Amino acid sequence: MITEASAKVMAEDTANHTLHLESVDMEGFPSIRSGSYADIGARRYMEDEHIRIDDLSAYLNSVPNPSAFYGWMLQVFDGHGGHEAAAYIKDNVQRLFLQNPQISQTDEVEVSLRKAFLSADLALAEEATVSTSSGTTALIALLLGRSLVVANAGDCRAVLCRKGKAINMSQDHRPTHPSERKRVEELGGFVDDGYLNGVLSVSRALGDWDMKLPHGSASPLTSEPEIQQLILTEEDEFLIIGCDGIWDVISSQQAVKLVSRGLRRHDDPEQCAKDLVREALRLGTYDNLTVIVVCFTAKDQQRDTTPRHTGCCSISAQALYSFKGLLHK
Repeated sequence: MITEASAKVMAEDTANHTLHLESVDMEGFPSIRSGSYADIGARRYMEDEHIRIDDLSAYLNSVPNPSAFYGWMLQVFDGHGGHEAAAYIKDNVQRLFLQNPQISQTDEVEVSLRKAFLSADLALAEEATVSTSSGTTALIALLLGRSLVVANAGDCRAVLCRKGKAINMSQDHRPTHPSERKRVEELGGFVDDGYLNGVLSVSRALGDWDMKLPHGSASPLTSEPEIQQLILTEEDEFLIIGCDGIWDVISSQQAVKLVSRGLRRHDDPEQCAKDLVREALRLGTYDNLTVIVVCFTAKDQQRDTTPRHTGCCSISAQALYSFKGLLHK
């Protein structure tokens, strides 16, 4: 369970609640700054959950310092299953995802994350307080030194900005995606009007055990994450993690452009997260909204210092004095 000490480094965001993490700066590693923002949107209930831990060494002795673990858990489908599964994963993230020492080893981290997703899924099946119809997607970004690992099961998305270009670090697991549809149908499932078995808008999730086959059997709805890993370079500026309500109305490149512009203006990742949410609301999204923006550059490094022409010319004191004299003749 999350301890009182753990809570100090985790943001338990609900609508309009934000937290800004200070930078972690050490030679040889990226400077890490992050901000987040969440909004209930047009929904009656807030079903998103997200967690931010800025220093894994506080939890695992074997983790290099500094390191960062950004976790985000949210409900599979608004209006289906309630908030139980997402809340359970959030409250047990340390036990389910951080106790395996392999998670701190870059050559073993993918194996560790796959095991963690499976154990979290099974924990939901065994937890009496969580309905079998409740589920949650999960996207986790793990930073160890300069190694960035993103594990995703569901339709939230992580987008890396590299020299102003958007690079998707995850795939949206929608039943209509060709590879997902093929997998679903080969396992006996079907896609109806964009929904898995006519019920869920995602094809991968934790929980939702009323739609899964018994443990040990391959199921059309799976908790198996897809994982991407890369080494950050000086060209990598920031990472955006957003729920599906964001990507329903904003493209990855549009999001990168908006955040880049914001960082040049005010250099505040939390404000950038808020701006993304507000832009999605302006464009008519109807879902809960949560965004995390993680900067890999030092504070003020991205601020726009280009001189701007105001359209006015300077005038000397002598010229101004002469002009005033002409007006009074």
